[in-house]
Amino acid sequence: MKDLILTIVQPLVDRPEDVRIEMEEGSNGITYKLSVHPEDMGKIIGKQGRVAKSIRTVVYAAAGSSQQKKIFLEIVE
Repeated sequence: MKDLILTIVQPLVDRPEDVRIEMEEGSNGITYKLSVHPEDMGKIIGKQGRVAKSIRTVVYAAAGSSQQKKIFLEIVE
């Protein structure tokens, strides 16, 4: 799942080397925390959150029923 997120996010930002993804597994699901360079934050969120919503849609669809736990994607500063 990390590779999918990286594949989607890295072409969108000016500093792809600063893209970081951390995974936290909890009792209710798996949370992926995405962080990018502060100057690239607007590109990842997009106007009215449209880009962020699209990224989440693709990730959640890819996880689908193949995962036993629910998948979450957080964009952190």
